[in-house]
Amino acid sequence: MDDRLADVPPGAEAGVLADRLKERIYATITMIAVVVGLSFVEVGALGAVATVLTTALGLWLAALVADQQAHRTVHRHLATGRELRRMLYVSSPLLSCAVGPSVLIALAALGLLTLHAALLAAAGVCVVSLFLWGCAGGLRMGGGTLAALVAGLADAAIGVAVALVKAAAGH
Repeated sequence: MDDRLADVPPGAEAGVLADRLKERIYATITMIAVVVGLSFVEVGALGAVATVLTTALGLWLAALVADQQAHRTVHRHLATGRELRRMLYVSSPLLSCAVGPSVLIALAALGLLTLHAALLAAAGVCVVSLFLWGCAGGLRMGGGTLAALVAGLADAAIGVAVALVKAAAGH
């Protein structure tokens, strides 16, 4: 078992991991919209990476505020200790969604590719990650390779749809 889950009650590990993965998928879809939107505006590498990082930070803070608000409303006290550690663990993938785009933007800043190409590549990497998560979910459900591929394609289609909507809007 993951040491970070040591304080989670037995049987709840799957729920914690599912919540964590949900946050990662949500952040990935959001990041697709951000990097595609950035590809339509005049922005430098510093502005692009600042936008990506502040988006990830904003998503993470919004999740923590919402989790804390929900917790105190239901339980009549602030989350502390184990409850707070669970919130932090579950929400941390919201921060990690900025890593891939930031690396690609850094490569653009070094002149290894254009910023436009880096932003579109970041969107592509995000779509591929959605495909892979969909495939992994399909395989874990026991549906076989074909079902896993269909699940992966369905998840990737959501990412592509987000990118197309942003592109159609021109921002």
